[in-house]
Amino acid sequence: MYLYRFLVKTKEKEIPVIIAAENDLKAFEQVDVELEKFYLKVLDIEDVTLYEKKKIRKSAGFVIDESDVTLCT
Repeated sequence: MYLYRFLVKTKEKEIPVIIAAENDLKAFEQVDVELEKFYLKVLDIEDVTLYEKKKIRKSAGFVIDESDVTLCT
C-alpha cells in the first residue's frame, strides 16, 4: 500500500489531495472519487499532478504547507 500526494488544478484553485492505494492507477482513480464526494458540483479539472508517493509502513505522512501551493490567477 502506498500514500500519494496529488495537486489538482482547476480554473479557480489548486487542491491538495492525499490518497492511500495499492498502485498508481487506483490512486488516480480514487482522486476522482474523493473530489466527487467532497464537492457538490462537478469540478472543471485542468490537471492532476502526482507530487509524492511513499510506501506505507508503520507510519507515513505528508506536510502540506499552504504557502507552498501556488493559487491560480
